[in-house]
Order: sequence, then C-alpha cells, then structure tokens
Amino acid sequence: MRYKLSLSREGFTFIETVLVIGIIGMFIVVLYPSIMNSLETRDLENSARDIQSTLQRAKFQAVKTKINHRVGFENVNESWFFFIEREDNPGTWNMIQGIIKKEVSFKFNITVNFPDAAGTPDKAVVFSPLGFVSNFDTNQNNITLKSDKLETYGQPDLRIISVYAGGSIHYIKSESE
Repeated sequence: MRYKLSLSREGFTFIETVLVIGIIGMFIVVLYPSIMNSLETRDLENSARDIQSTLQRAKFQAVKTKINHRVGFENVNESWFFFIEREDNPGTWNMIQGIIKKEVSFKFNITVNFPDAAGTPDKAVVFSPLGFVSNFDTNQNNITLKSDKLETYGQPDLRIISVYAGGSIHYIKSESE
C-alpha cells in the first residue's frame, strides 16, 4: 500500500476571510442609514400609537363605568407624561389602579394642544360617560410628535393625534413644511 502525502489544508485563507469581512462591512455601511431611518420611524410610531390607545382606553372606561375619565398630560422638567384618571367625586380626580404614568420619548419635539386642566395635570382630554369630549375646544384638540431625524431624511416626520367633540380620535402621518 502506498500512502499519498497531501499538502493541502482545509479552511479559508487569510485573503478570503478579509474579503468576506470587507463585503459584510460594505453592506453595513450601505444599509446603516436605512436601518436608522426604520428605527426612528418605529419609535415615533410607537410613541404616537401609545398616546392614541391611551385616549381610546380612557373613552372606553368612561362609557363602561359611566364615570368621567380623562387623559392628563403633564410637563415635568421638559418631559411630557400622560396618564388616565377618573372623576370619583365632582372635581376629584384619581389615577386608575394599575395605570402608570407614561413618558413620551425625549427625542421627539412634542406639542400638546389640549385644554388646560385645573391644577395638575397641565393639559387634559375629558371623556364623558357617553364617550363625548366634555372639554372640547376647536382650537385645542391635538398633540403633535415631530422627529428631527426623519425630517433630515425627507421622511414623514410628524404624527398628529386629534380628538373631536364626539370622542373620535384621528391619527395622521405627515411631513413638515
């Protein structure tokens, strides 16, 4: 029997490894702006949808329990918080058990254009037991979230949530002018 001595080795050469890493690096460089754009869009959408669902939940609770409910918006140290309260006695508002204050992401420019609330919170939307907005004001009925990053990418950078007298809640995506 003769044995043949083989000098070939299995595996990749250094050049092949560097070439594959270089190609992966180029893909990352090309896709990075798109990935960042997607993440920013997702964060903006999530923040706006969270506010929208909180407004809808407060309306549902007001109709279900036949007690006024409100979504309060409070500005604390340049951060906006929102939460649901119910009116147990006339003029006495208490947070619903199990509901916590949520913070709107600090990376967005926020404009809360709802009527002023007496005391705390700063602004509020009050839903009556019929689901109507009892403190409706045609000039103060929305909240706007704006992403400066999306504006620089030329993407829709505004999310506007409007609340109408009948209790309907409207969600709009748009671009800054």
